[in-house]
Amino acid sequence: MQTLAHAHEVMHMMLETGKTYTRQTFQADLAAKFGPDARFHSCSIDNMTADDLLEFLVARGKLSGDIDGEFTMDPTNMCSH
Repeated sequence: MQTLAHAHEVMHMMLETGKTYTRQTFQADLAAKFGPDARFHSCSIDNMTADDLLEFLVARGKLSGDIDGEFTMDPTNMCSH
């Protein structure tokens, strides 16, 4: 069964771990927590892959760092709805 998780769940996971991620560790952590076939959604976009979600978070300014290197969740840019 495919898991559907909201982007907020992912952002909270990132904050809770306090980790610095790479694209590979981000994808591995999402697969471990939500399953390898998980899909993600936001308030405005449905059916994202882990890579789509990462691009979405970057486009929305939710991350600090470089997604081609290392990045973290930026708690100051997290919405509260």
